[in-house]
Amino acid sequence: QRVGQFIGDKGLFPQVGYRVRTLHGLAHDIVRERPDLVGLSNAFQIIDERAADAIRKDVSMAWLKGHPNDIDEYLSPDLEGRESKTDWVRRDKFPDLVSRIASSFIRYSKDMELTPERVRSRLEEIPIPLPLAEMGLEIYTGYQRALAYRDAVDFDDLIRLALAAIRIDPQFLERLRLRWPYILEDEAQDSSLLQENILRELAGPEGNWVRVGDPNQAIFETFTTADPRHLREFISEEAGLPRQLPNSGRSTQSIINLANYLIDWTTHEHPREDVRDALG
Repeated sequence: QRVGQFIGDKGLFPQVGYRVRTLHGLAHDIVRERPDLVGLSNAFQIIDERAADAIRKDVSMAWLKGHPNDIDEYLSPDLEGRESKTDWVRRDKFPDLVSRIASSFIRYSKDMELTPERVRSRLEEIPIPLPLAEMGLEIYTGYQRALAYRDAVDFDDLIRLALAAIRIDPQFLERLRLRWPYILEDEAQDSSLLQENILRELAGPEGNWVRVGDPNQAIFETFTTADPRHLREFISEEAGLPRQLPNSGRSTQSIINLANYLIDWTTHEHPREDVRDALG
């Protein structure tokens, strides 16, 4: 609505000539147009986070039942000799812990474009045992099998498959570039590497790609694969191109001054030197 109002104020037709999409919505548009490129049927469905969590928890519980003692070595030594406490940890703590570890493992694997088969190949190249990675791989494999049975993909698959589709078919990519000759990306500090790569492909080497963001306002990196370092690296690659936005419609000058003071203090005076590069 705000974009439409802006366009109308310029004397142009609102709702004409542009699309406002989330990155997941953009990925859905791409995959839905050519699902055959990535091995999906035309009737594929997208499961939401709640359904994905339920499937992953079921697969994690199945793994725990099949490997009841595989992660006992990670129990605290304080629990030795306290059988009731150990049983409580196994019963009440392990299911959620295993599911959360598997969630991170699966999400990062997809962000690195690693299928279960490719993860298996990587693990076979490593000469030492990695029990938690093996656990993650088994749950990842079972999770993907459950999605395939439902002819479904999750949100992380959408991003991964959209990138795969435009890399597989150059003509398809060219059509999309003609359809979207200008790309404006907002909140770029919250993009993952996969999301950044999709926009990089769509823009092309000669494309018009405007990225708007502030690495110091990144909020998703603790629970997704987003990372502000991708935007920082992009800025460093494009020397001379970045432009400062002089105005803020969100914060008063006093808030901006305080934020900048805290950033400077963190960068130069924080008592823990290992976090001094967190902001910039």
